[in-house]
Amino acid sequence: MTLTIGVHSSNPSLYHLYHLSRLGFAQEELAPLGETVVFHPYTNGVRTGELLTRGVIDFGGTGSTPPITAQAAGHDIVYTAVSAPRPEHGALLVPEDSPVRTVADLKGSTVHLAIGSWQTHLIAKALDDAGLSYADDITAVRSNDASEQLVRTGEIAAWVAQGDRLAAARRTGGLRTLIRTGDVISDRSVFFTRRDLAESRPEAIEALTRALSRADEWAAAHPRQAAEIASADLGGSADDWETALASLPWTIEPVTDAFIAEQQEAADIFHRTGFIERPVTVGDARVRTAAEKAV
Repeated sequence: MTLTIGVHSSNPSLYHLYHLSRLGFAQEELAPLGETVVFHPYTNGVRTGELLTRGVIDFGGTGSTPPITAQAAGHDIVYTAVSAPRPEHGALLVPEDSPVRTVADLKGSTVHLAIGSWQTHLIAKALDDAGLSYADDITAVRSNDASEQLVRTGEIAAWVAQGDRLAAARRTGGLRTLIRTGDVISDRSVFFTRRDLAESRPEAIEALTRALSRADEWAAAHPRQAAEIASADLGGSADDWETALASLPWTIEPVTDAFIAEQQEAADIFHRTGFIERPVTVGDARVRTAAEKAV
C-alpha cells in the first residue's frame, strides 16, 4: 500500500524528510512492510485534520494548535509522536522603547500572529496566565509580510515571530522580546494520523516515526545544508535559517500524559475564549487499547 505524507514548511521535521527524500529515509523504513510512500505538499498546516479526514493525506504534523481544532471540528485523529520542546522557536516581540513591559500591558492592543498555529496557543495561554482573554482583551490579526515593519513603527503593539524571520529581526535590532516561547508553552511539533490507520497499521506509523527521527538526525548533523535547503526554497538568508534551525531540538519523542495534559489546558482555554466552539477531550486522540476497542 502507499502512504501519503503531508508536508508544509511550518513543520521542520516533515519539511526536511520531504526535501531529503533522495536519501530514502521513509522509503527504507516502509519497504520491509510492503509499503511505499508519496509526499503531498500544502501550504497551511491548519488544514491537516481536514486533509486526513478526506483521505488526501495519511500522516501529518503541525504545532500544538491544529490537532486541537481538528478534534473540535469532529476529525477522528490520533497523536503518534511529538518533538522535544522548542523553547527558542519563537518569541513575542515589541519595540525596544515600547511601554509594554508585561503581557498584561497588551490589553486593548493589536497583536499579529499566525492565527490557528502554535502561536495562538502561545498568546492565548500567556494572556490567560495574566488574567486576560484572547477573545476580549486583544485584537488578534493574522501576521503578514508587513508585520515586522508595523511593530517597528508602533502601528501594532506586538508580533509573534519564528524561524528565520525571528533570527533576522533580532540581527537587525530595535525589537525587544516580551516573552519567549519556552516561558509559556513547550511548543512541540506534533504528528498525527487518522484513527483507522493508527489502529489497523501501527507498524507503518512506527516506521514513519523512525524516518522522522532519521531526518532530524541528518538536520542536526548538517545544519548549514539544512539551512541552505530552506533558504533556497522559502527565501531568507541561509545564515538566518541556520540560526533558527540550530535552536530546534531535532528529537522525536513518544506522546506522554504530560503532553496530553498541556494540550488539554490549551483546548480548555480555546473553548473558554470561543476560539473553538465545543469542548475537546484531548485524551480521545490516543490509540485505543484492545479493551477500549471492545467496549
